[in-house]
Amino acid sequence: MAINPAHYINREMSWLEFNQRVLDQACDSKVPLLERLKFLAITTSNLDEFFQVRVGSLQLQQRASIASTDPSGLSVQQQLDRISQRTSEMIKLKYKTFLDDIEPTLARAGIVRVRMASAGVRHLEAAARIMEEEILPVLAPIAVSKFDLFPMLTNKDLYVCVQMSRSKASGPLGLSMEALSGIEVSESETAQEPFRYAIIPLGKTLSRVMTLPTDVGFTYTLLEDVVSHFADRFFPNEAIRATSTFRITRNADVSIQEDNAADLLHGMKELLQQRRTSDYVRMEISDSAPEEMVEFLRLSLQVHPNRVARVPDPIDMATLMPLTSLEGFDHLRDTPWPPQRSPLIDSTKSMFSTIAERDIVLFHPYESFEPVVRLVEEAADDPDVLAIKQTLYRTSRKSPIVAALRKAAERGKYVTVIVELKARFDEARNIEWAQELEAAGVQVIYGVKHLKTHAKTCLIVRREPHGIVRYLHVGTGNYNEITARFYSDVSLLTCDVKLGTDTSAFFNAVTGYSEPQEFSEIEVAPLGLRKRLLALIEAEIDRKEQGVEASISAKLNSLVDPILIEAMYRASQAGVNIRLNVRGICCLRPGVPGLSENISVVSIVDRCLEHARIFHFYHGGDDRVFISSADWMPRNLDRRVELLVPIEDPTGKRICLTVLDDYFRDNLNAWVLQPDGSYIRKVAGDQPPFRAQEKQYQAAVQQLKEAERMRRSVFEPHQKATEA
Repeated sequence: MAINPAHYINREMSWLEFNQRVLDQACDSKVPLLERLKFLAITTSNLDEFFQVRVGSLQLQQRASIASTDPSGLSVQQQLDRISQRTSEMIKLKYKTFLDDIEPTLARAGIVRVRMASAGVRHLEAAARIMEEEILPVLAPIAVSKFDLFPMLTNKDLYVCVQMSRSKASGPLGLSMEALSGIEVSESETAQEPFRYAIIPLGKTLSRVMTLPTDVGFTYTLLEDVVSHFADRFFPNEAIRATSTFRITRNADVSIQEDNAADLLHGMKELLQQRRTSDYVRMEISDSAPEEMVEFLRLSLQVHPNRVARVPDPIDMATLMPLTSLEGFDHLRDTPWPPQRSPLIDSTKSMFSTIAERDIVLFHPYESFEPVVRLVEEAADDPDVLAIKQTLYRTSRKSPIVAALRKAAERGKYVTVIVELKARFDEARNIEWAQELEAAGVQVIYGVKHLKTHAKTCLIVRREPHGIVRYLHVGTGNYNEITARFYSDVSLLTCDVKLGTDTSAFFNAVTGYSEPQEFSEIEVAPLGLRKRLLALIEAEIDRKEQGVEASISAKLNSLVDPILIEAMYRASQAGVNIRLNVRGICCLRPGVPGLSENISVVSIVDRCLEHARIFHFYHGGDDRVFISSADWMPRNLDRRVELLVPIEDPTGKRICLTVLDDYFRDNLNAWVLQPDGSYIRKVAGDQPPFRAQEKQYQAAVQQLKEAERMRRSVFEPHQKATEA
């Protein structure tokens, strides 16, 4: 397929615009103060992953002298240059927002950071005690020299670099620091280096936020500030010239060669080790660090000058997240939205009898994820359950679902779990779960060779008086009850025969490495999901050309796939109205005359992370509604095992269509994508203010209240007990 670069927005720049929208939440004074700090932390964490994965990948391509361009026509070097400029702007705004706005406002609200350089006697004495009692027994400095191998630095951990005069360079017992480190340095080398250096790894054991005494509110200082201020405790009788905090980010775009890994579990452990020692993609260091210290670290670590970022303190705002949950400051946070019980689910009845009555669609986090957990837990205990088959991509640290699967196997049920070991940054946890499940007797499948199993489904096979019944959960989100409280996702609970048959065939294909059969209802990537979507788009084009109403609405996280984008351009040119709600990356250019004037794209960034994938094709009035684990990206459609599942139940359809409409109505937290790739915040104007996420929560609350009211209005007489 020929690609016209003018039709596409660069993927990396589009992602950075998404992160800018997250940062804009931190800059918005209408957002509660601690929520603004949370968005700053998320912005930092997002950028870290972006550098580890996307920038790391581009740097590898640059090193390999790959001359290809992306669909928007940018070379590798052009992308790196634009990323450098854009991230520099973003980081400046992030620190300006924190230092000039959020932090002073926090101080006025009673959350005060004390800097050791300006601390009073009371706080200095408290910090000195912390240093003596908590820090010195734990941390250990390392003498370093560029004339020797530099110690391996841990990805994203904080370090304090200490610069000392070379004169009187004696350490404990009168030995030189170089001698203590086993470093041999010639006199000529010493003459060239007027300073000695040591680094102090801060590690992960100690809290970065160190509480200081106060009469009101919460007062704290940062671990690196205490270590820097009292660095002489590590180096008595030494002339300390300067200290500075720094950290490095490593390339996480390393992959396992599955053809060469007889044991995938062993191979994944090797991959995690590779990631610990991979190349540096970035070094961040305090902007107060002396130039000679920056150059020493850069040369010692062999970091390219373009990869050094001098930033204000504090480095790594992601680790300030604990401040957002401080007790006593609820007025600085969003009003809680506790997940609501679905009125369709009776807590006094088993999940099996509830699902047998009707299909159930849940919209999390506004409706509770608890029914999904309860379904698996009941299956583990139910003597009539014969088998459980489930996919696991990301889970919580103390997953009740994993515990239930383990329990089911121990009780003799046939349990099969597809654990995706290649889920990036969750590999170690998934390895641990896989080994625990295997020890309990679970049949564990480590995904599919060369593919990631990203589908989210659980199949429960139960013996009932009228025969075998398959109960099914399929969702757009992970089996993680923690993230289900702030990720926006959809769940379908059903015992539909066709969906159950299809899902059984899906598991057999994945676990048995058999030739997949044709599915009657669902579609699976990488086999036919893109083909199915293209057919649905083409059907809308055909109807429009026949003079019939046609439209497409989709809610997803990312839109990158050129084939689907070109299909939507054709649909737009045919007159099909297309509404896209894309949270993050969108490479499609909407509103271009003659190309995409019938396509609009909005992005919602609010208190809950938008994660659901919901697709609607008008289909001549016979609405076709689907939920999916897959975004419209080549990786999802070609390199992952994904599911596309229809919603047939009328109530479920109505829920999904209402959600879609609400997200296009939002005029408080919606951003409209422009043809040039920029975003403009949607304003209410003459329309009443409308916030989609708040509407979903209020609807969940109201539905439950109405169900409770109806229940109380029904008179239920006590029945005479039946005599034995």
